[in-house]
Amino acid sequence: MKVILLQDVKALGKKGDVVEVSEGYARNMLLKKGMGIEATGKNMNDLKLQKANAEKIARETLEAAQSLGKEMEGKSIKIAVKTGEGGRIFGSVSSKEIAEEIKKQLGYEIDKKKIQIDNPIKALGVTNVSIKLHTKVTAELKVQVVEV
Repeated sequence: MKVILLQDVKALGKKGDVVEVSEGYARNMLLKKGMGIEATGKNMNDLKLQKANAEKIARETLEAAQSLGKEMEGKSIKIAVKTGEGGRIFGSVSSKEIAEEIKKQLGYEIDKKKIQIDNPIKALGVTNVSIKLHTKVTAELKVQVVEV
């Protein structure tokens, strides 16, 4: 019996896969527990439409991330921090502070988890920070740390 999986099933397949299983396993396990539906013509068409819709949404999010990356490329923000002797910063500049300053100065809503800092920013000056907007799109932003 052919079944369309509605969720990932260990040792059988992933969500959206069409698998061939015995009738007993399909009726008593997969269909009964809501893990799959019978692969009828209507259900197969629905699956095709869902996959096409998911691909369209993924393509649109990629295009949006690429356009945002092009807008952000080459821009910079300033962060004012308190310093001690010799221009040393108390602590370091965090990704949360960078995300807040991006929102204030550039107007972009960026999640702090997407900001990737290679080394902690502990000194005054300009540092390049990469922002992962999408799995395929990364933008570079200059962070200028200045004294208050």
